[in-house]
Amino acid sequence: MDQFKQISTFVEVVARGNLSAAARAEGIAPAMIGRRLDALEERLGVKLLQRTTRKIALTEEGAAFLEDCQRILRELDEAESAVSARSAHASGHLLISAPAGFGRQHVAPLLPEFLARHGDLQVTLNLNDRVVDLIGEGIDVAIRIAALSDSSLVGVKLADNKRVICATPAYLKKYGVPRTPDDLQRHHCLTISSEGSQNGWTLRQHGKNIVCKVAGRLRCNDGQVLHAWALEGRGLAWRSMWEVGNDIASGRLVTVLDEFAAPGNDIYAVFAQRRHLPLRIRAFVDFLRDTYGRAEYWRRDAETVNELEKP
Repeated sequence: MDQFKQISTFVEVVARGNLSAAARAEGIAPAMIGRRLDALEERLGVKLLQRTTRKIALTEEGAAFLEDCQRILRELDEAESAVSARSAHASGHLLISAPAGFGRQHVAPLLPEFLARHGDLQVTLNLNDRVVDLIGEGIDVAIRIAALSDSSLVGVKLADNKRVICATPAYLKKYGVPRTPDDLQRHHCLTISSEGSQNGWTLRQHGKNIVCKVAGRLRCNDGQVLHAWALEGRGLAWRSMWEVGNDIASGRLVTVLDEFAAPGNDIYAVFAQRRHLPLRIRAFVDFLRDTYGRAEYWRRDAETVNELEKP
């Protein structure tokens, strides 16, 4: 019991940001929190946190240990919830955030089926491309296409995702097929113009990631517009497979430089650290994970497109 309390206190302190906040949440003195952390570090023989009552910073060993602790507590919570769920059902209001393009294509169309399974649930879906503050904005779960960096949040991987460079067959016939990353400098590249975005495309060469500087006459801060321009033959686009997979399967777009593709940003469901995760969140995350985990889901739209295009 003492070991479990030490671990849960360690995770709580990191999630809250300081000892005082963790102590207030548990209704005990900060000194008690400090003693638990001291006992944990002494038992492990490593320093996990550089801390004061107002501020904490994870050591390298602490960061690695935190991931294991979060997993252990999450699995325990899941085991307990699984038992409780046998006699319970999801209800209430679920607030979801998702990137605009991905949300339109791969979240919104699934919600009617999800609600059909859970008749006592209501859902609000907010679509935007900024990184939302889950706790501050009261969001239950966010879909993110990036690795989790905030230690106060929990991320559950939903699906793999890779990015490809693609263009229409007509464009490649007219301007040639790039064979190496350096060839991109001689092509019309359709690029994102968002503030703070990377002015280049990330590829992998000689065993390491490189950023290829690209340029073109057309730029936009909306990925859907870049996708449309690519389909019109305006140039090369660097897009995620969840967005252009149907076009590649149907032959409208062709990928290039596949051998230089860098590891993709996978798709995650992200939610705040909670001692008891509400069933409505767990049900939605499990629903998405099960849906995206079926290979036929990602083939379905492409097969539909091909059927519609048959004479």
